[in-house]
Amino acid sequence: MKYRRIGLLIFCFIFMNSFLTALAEPSVKDSVNVNCKSAILVENSTGKVIYEKNSHEKLTPASVTKIMTMLLTMEAVDSGRIKLTDKVVCSERVRSMGGSTMFLDAGEIRTVEELLKGVAVESANDAAIALAEFLEGTEEAFVEKMNVRAKELNMNDTHFNNCTGLFPDNHYSSAYDIAIMSRELLKHTKILDYTKIWMETISEGRQKPFTLTNRNKMLKSYKNCDGLKTGYIKEALYCISATAERNGIRFISVIMGSPSWKERNEDAGKLLDLGFAKYERIGVMKKGEVIQSISMPKALPEKIDIVAKQDLNLIVDKGSRPKYEKKLELIKDVKLPLKKGDKIGVIKATDGSNILGEVDAVVDCDVEKMKVTDFMKFMLKEWIKVKN
Repeated sequence: MKYRRIGLLIFCFIFMNSFLTALAEPSVKDSVNVNCKSAILVENSTGKVIYEKNSHEKLTPASVTKIMTMLLTMEAVDSGRIKLTDKVVCSERVRSMGGSTMFLDAGEIRTVEELLKGVAVESANDAAIALAEFLEGTEEAFVEKMNVRAKELNMNDTHFNNCTGLFPDNHYSSAYDIAIMSRELLKHTKILDYTKIWMETISEGRQKPFTLTNRNKMLKSYKNCDGLKTGYIKEALYCISATAERNGIRFISVIMGSPSWKERNEDAGKLLDLGFAKYERIGVMKKGEVIQSISMPKALPEKIDIVAKQDLNLIVDKGSRPKYEKKLELIKDVKLPLKKGDKIGVIKATDGSNILGEVDAVVDCDVEKMKVTDFMKFMLKEWIKVKN
């Protein structure tokens, strides 16, 4: 009887302790309350989802649409297809745009960079149309490219019908998809030079100067916020994709369908606070760090260093120190020649069968296929080694 009572007391103690712990530590989802239709918080480098609310609900994104407009523009710039200094002649269609604009006139000439600033800072619909027409000839052709890129990025909740977000018919996205394209845009780090501008005046070539004023007030109200895009039309209510970086870790907070811009910004800030309070970054590999040197048959040079294409980081609960090991998985049947930076495999940080993070593995130099003369020299060198 005595031992039975002791066992019962121990059971009750364990049960109550577990119960109180559960009460003291609410889930991440329950710990934040946001007043909007849909929301998500992701860590930028890994895409780790920290918080979500109806994140796949298809909603009108308003001017947050312009993240894709900026993404296609930055991809064209970084690929060398266009330059930031290229001059764009504005059309009558550009001049006719309503809503938020930078008052571009038909025949006015502006650079790609000035138009990017117009989109990123002022959310200018006329600047977005000017970029679309410059890149693809018409807005319709540009929108086709937007939808193709969305499919490539697995944005499965999205269909674009315009490049501005001004018109809601058959034009929708989700918080989850907006986070995807926000992460993709942030790979082009130059865009932050524009999204964090508070005010800038454009006067050259204009009779009347125009001052761009950033629609994203979180630049002033939230520490380290440097982007990304706001949006509003009555069908969408207030939306934002907000981003901030501290201590080497960047989060993206997406809010859709908020009743006011103040609540939108407050809720976006709450989610960012959650990320910075609970998580930290552990560096596994630096960009360009060698994970392994390999020899490839009939390749020059004989030994090739395999390096990380980007930093490989793990996002973990603060204070935790997870065990992991680095693994290199090479692509089978790699074809020569290879250019420096070409993908040859994947570097993974794993804990047993769990993949904690991964990054592309690339070659750090050009790799040529041996010619017959090179092969003969190689064979001669090997024969000499054997003889000695």
